[in-house]
Amino acid sequence: MLCNTIFLMLSLATVGQSSLQDRQTDFGLKVFSQLAQEFEDRNVALSPFGLASVLAMAQLGASGKTRRALTTAMGFSLQERGMPLQQRLLQRDLSSEEGVEMANGVMVERKMCLEKGYRRALAKAFQAHPNQVDFSRPEQAVSVINAWVADHTAGTIPEFLASGSLSLETRLVLLNALHFQGLWKVPFDPKLTQEKMFHCANGSAVPVHMMRLKNRFNYGEFVTAEGVDYDVIEVPYEGDSLSMLLVSPFESDVPLSVLSSDLSSQRIQQWRAELRSVKKQLALPRFNLNAELNLKSTLVKMGLGDMFNLATADFTRITSDERLCVSKILQKVQIEVNEQGTKAAAATAAIMFSRMAVEEITLDRPFLFLIYHKPTGVILFIGQFNDPHHQ
Repeated sequence: MLCNTIFLMLSLATVGQSSLQDRQTDFGLKVFSQLAQEFEDRNVALSPFGLASVLAMAQLGASGKTRRALTTAMGFSLQERGMPLQQRLLQRDLSSEEGVEMANGVMVERKMCLEKGYRRALAKAFQAHPNQVDFSRPEQAVSVINAWVADHTAGTIPEFLASGSLSLETRLVLLNALHFQGLWKVPFDPKLTQEKMFHCANGSAVPVHMMRLKNRFNYGEFVTAEGVDYDVIEVPYEGDSLSMLLVSPFESDVPLSVLSSDLSSQRIQQWRAELRSVKKQLALPRFNLNAELNLKSTLVKMGLGDMFNLATADFTRITSDERLCVSKILQKVQIEVNEQGTKAAAATAAIMFSRMAVEEITLDRPFLFLIYHKPTGVILFIGQFNDPHHQ
């Protein structure tokens, strides 16, 4: 059955004060763990914060079983007292960081009337205000949305939606865009970058440009609940508020899905508590990673099928004009890592309708990476790098 609306949520994406971001992080990590199993030996990247933000915007408009399913799966409810303000303060803290830009947008069919309560909730939690769009001209609407995304990702994602993504049934597009550009606190010297073989998850080996840096790093060795050994090394960006966490198993034949399934906000807090400053030489591939995801099937597996079904979806807090459901959840992520630092952008759309100590850490085999905001605990981006050929 066709849905008669589209929720579009773009973003890179986070209930006591400390627990809102923890619960959003846990939800995003569960989605990534599911993706890691689906993608197996391929590259994939996600913005946990972006996805959680987009679905939270939809959650504000949900009622009945749809609201219960969303709050159960996500682990929090923005409809509870005090939660919208916490969401707003969290976004303010992130947006105040050097190199981080975040924006929220609401594109609504010009003839559809939004409930006043929903308008107020969006403004309070996300500082988002409705913009009228003529969805009777879908291709023109695609251009308007793509221009908005490009503008809020510094041109990194110029064409978020492909032609034909919207239809005459589209009623609402919720947007959250995040862009990050950070310089390493200590840059890699390009003169030390050398070609080296990278051993892919599928057993093949391909050449990569391997960057090298000798410095003091926060480093630790850990074990999953299943007994798999792995290490974590932190590479800070200028300002020290943001860093990249690099996670790799000791044994080369361990799939990254084993590590991703062990991730949680509590696990990351454990890393932070136990990492120690040590002198190491880090060898890290220079890489680009692009991911375009339709997250509908993943979210259905996580118990959110109700909101995609026109017969069962309940978004009556958004409008009483007509029945709405979500038709797609899309996210696009682009990551570039080089000697100077990292550029990253993401868009998410929900459419309605112990071993011996080693001196050198060489990431010449599959690894996870997380771009992490230390003051709040928010994960802006997470990805698995399995194959340099498929970027």
